[in-house]
Amino acid sequence: MQIIGLNREELEDLVLELGEPRYRARQILDWVYKKGVDDFGQMSNLPVLFQQRLQAQGLVVSAVTPAGAAETADGTKKYLFRLSDGCGVEAVYIPEQKRKTVCFSTQVGCPVGCSFCATGRQGFERNLTAGEIVDQVRKIGLEKKTRITHAVAMGQGEPLANYAATLKALRLLNADYGLQMAARHLTVSTSGVVPAIYRLADEQLQINLALSLHATSDQLRSALIPLNRTYPLAQVIRACRDYAAKTNRRVTLEYIMLDGVNDGEDDLARLAELATGWLCHVNLIPYNPVPGGAYRPSPPQTCQRFLGYLQE
Repeated sequence: MQIIGLNREELEDLVLELGEPRYRARQILDWVYKKGVDDFGQMSNLPVLFQQRLQAQGLVVSAVTPAGAAETADGTKKYLFRLSDGCGVEAVYIPEQKRKTVCFSTQVGCPVGCSFCATGRQGFERNLTAGEIVDQVRKIGLEKKTRITHAVAMGQGEPLANYAATLKALRLLNADYGLQMAARHLTVSTSGVVPAIYRLADEQLQINLALSLHATSDQLRSALIPLNRTYPLAQVIRACRDYAAKTNRRVTLEYIMLDGVNDGEDDLARLAELATGWLCHVNLIPYNPVPGGAYRPSPPQTCQRFLGYLQE
């Protein structure tokens, strides 16, 4: 069992079972989240016998192990994390002047199978645990020696298809005993799992929702995102509008620009129409080609045309 995946109540129950007072849970959480310590033996205010009992129970603090990284000139850094069963997931650190963002994964692979996505080609292996999700953010903050201010469930996987673990991880990121990240600095990106969008709206968490839109007609969106055959575009947009109305949080419509696929004049007109009259904005995303893939990024002038029209 990994300590990083337990909330305070679960950890309190555990230390009570081990014959220790409830406050030991708070001490452990302080070492894990505030001091970044993974070794029970270094938690100096815990009795030595208790440290030994924790280890004897097969408990560990961390859920992921760094296994590689690649950094660009602007400081963006992609990390490969190895899990206890040998699987790997990626997360990305994005530094900006006023924020330090981590884009984290929620599944090994992805079951949605979007045709433009490298992860979609990988297939789906399993869901991540809450601890494996949270630990990506924690480990990157420790490695960069900085406080992570924003976190986005936009890495590998469909977060709302791993609903329970994703939500628990978000609560741990937000908790005063966890990484203390403001709920309004947490974002979930989904390809459009409609029932889960409504469920998320009822959680009374001020987190942000982002929709992987990428097309403005059912025919094209179903070709790009197979989940659209289950939850058509009108249902998805209605769910997002209802989310914005209920939470008063602006929804982001993500739109990858694909040359000759979704970047025509009709696409632009429909995109503007979809985004009109409710609390949302459009994030135009330059396409990063997948080796051997069929898609190409839209030319810069096309992207500028989209941007200018939407701004007007």
